[in-house]
Amino acid sequence: MRLGVLDVGSNTVHLLVVDAHPGARPLPAHSHKAELRLAQLLDEDGAIGPDGVEQLVAVVREALQAAEDKGVEDLLPFATSAVREASNADDVLARVRAETGVELTVLAGPEEARLTFLAVRRWFGWSAGRLLVLDIGGGSLEIAYGIDEEPDAAVSLPLGAGRLTAARLPGDPPHPDDVRTLRRHVRTEIAREVGEFSRFGAPDHVVATSKTFRQLARIAGAARSAEGLYVQRELKRASLEAWVPRLAAMTSAERGELPGVSEGRAGQLLAGALVAEAAMDLLHVESLEICPWALREGVILRRLDHMGDERAPERGAGPY
Repeated sequence: MRLGVLDVGSNTVHLLVVDAHPGARPLPAHSHKAELRLAQLLDEDGAIGPDGVEQLVAVVREALQAAEDKGVEDLLPFATSAVREASNADDVLARVRAETGVELTVLAGPEEARLTFLAVRRWFGWSAGRLLVLDIGGGSLEIAYGIDEEPDAAVSLPLGAGRLTAARLPGDPPHPDDVRTLRRHVRTEIAREVGEFSRFGAPDHVVATSKTFRQLARIAGAARSAEGLYVQRELKRASLEAWVPRLAAMTSAERGELPGVSEGRAGQLLAGALVAEAAMDLLHVESLEICPWALREGVILRRLDHMGDERAPERGAGPY
């Protein structure tokens, strides 16, 4: 069947259309994106303002039309941290539902981490052993660890690159004092969670997902996206540590000229780099691998698993 997943994230609203059935790898068929940056549209009270809600409704309506045009049979719409943490979340969800008919499921932070972990586990398989997974979004940082498909530990922290940039890095380039203050804040927040993961022992494989990690890996020398999904891409902590002061000294426009960095994400790359550096340092990660699958694929895989369970009685009456 043709599935669509509508991801209302803190940076973008992304419709991913895939052809899939239980037991098979989802094959991407279409992608529709709109840069909305909801995490940066929150007012002083933490609410998404009228303009932001209007834009969200319009973008969801466009995505819904794109899904219809592409023959999507089943649409899985969800929202993450920007909507989840907005003080007027219920009103925003009701407005989207009333004007588009789309019922957005708001994912809790730990559930977001678990679904991303599922996608990474399926991509690398059981041979990857104990996985530590990091994901930096626009509004939050997710960390998950485990040896099965369900992680043993999963946390979500309000350390997204867009959120931190809007709240704590006003200059372009930012003032060194602001950078130091943000670095201290990020490390304090992550350090509180280190014990939750260190008690499980060292992971066998450390993996990162998200646009932020992909861009950081690219500027550190990883292969271009044009070289395909199956090329191994790594990010070493030493390379990242060398890039952080360089990024701090650049304007957004200068960062946007770096290889693999999009103009829309250039402004928040420094905040993302500070979070990535802190997570790798505090969790004792020297190198990690970039996974092309993340939250959207996790949502699709979970849906396919449920479809497989629903169809199980149809598979015959044999013992297996």
